[in-house]
Amino acid sequence: MTANRDFAAQTVVVTGGESGIGKACALALGAAGADVALTYFADSVAGEDVAQTIRGAGGKALAVQADVGSETAVEALFAAAERAFGRPVTLLVNSAGLNMKNIPIADMTLDRFDTVIRADLYGPFLTCRRFVRGLGEGGRGRIVNISSIHERAPRAGGAEYDSAKGGLSQLTATLALELAPRGIAVNGVAPGMILTPMNQSALDHPDELKAKEAAIPWGRAGRADEVAGLVSYLLSPAADYITGTTVTIDGALSLTVALGA
Repeated sequence: MTANRDFAAQTVVVTGGESGIGKACALALGAAGADVALTYFADSVAGEDVAQTIRGAGGKALAVQADVGSETAVEALFAAAERAFGRPVTLLVNSAGLNMKNIPIADMTLDRFDTVIRADLYGPFLTCRRFVRGLGEGGRGRIVNISSIHERAPRAGGAEYDSAKGGLSQLTATLALELAPRGIAVNGVAPGMILTPMNQSALDHPDELKAKEAAIPWGRAGRADEVAGLVSYLLSPAADYITGTTVTIDGALSLTVALGA
């Protein structure tokens, strides 16, 4: 199945576009002709480097500092994209987020729990809401929320992250039902182990990487560009009839939960 990845005359917002999966998505969509507004949280150099790479290849891109858990920041992000590119945002990729810190529930502060929920769940809620408002009546578009296999395969010490991703799965499904009559598709992508800065320890320690990859039936970790390819497909006209689903991309890792029990 080949996607039409020509996104010319479309504007996409990619949150968390300065690194990892978000960066790969921003680069892929920019290369396919979309005007890209990407967010970074703190690393302005990394964010601008991604935007400059897109511009250097002949595309249009804007890097915007944004805390996606802030209503004001999300409004400013979309306003900047609409102003810069002269059209509504028709594609949205929610990739910004925080990972777990392996903190037992007894030791987890409310502030830690709230910080992750705000980034990983409030953020997509706020961007999806602004996206729909910006399209107006009759506007069609597509959303992809980057979730995780841990939305349904929990890990001890991950109460904040697993709760946020579980909520994101339900947000995705609910919005797909609500927005389908308006021609707005909403899907999720649930990666397993992907070699991005979220797995920096494995990247830095070959023995750790080897041990973790041994647990993956496909025999290796995934790459960010592989996830970006799937996201591009779900945003494309070739995926027109797909909405309300979350596609897992994990080398079958999530199927091994009960093995050995």
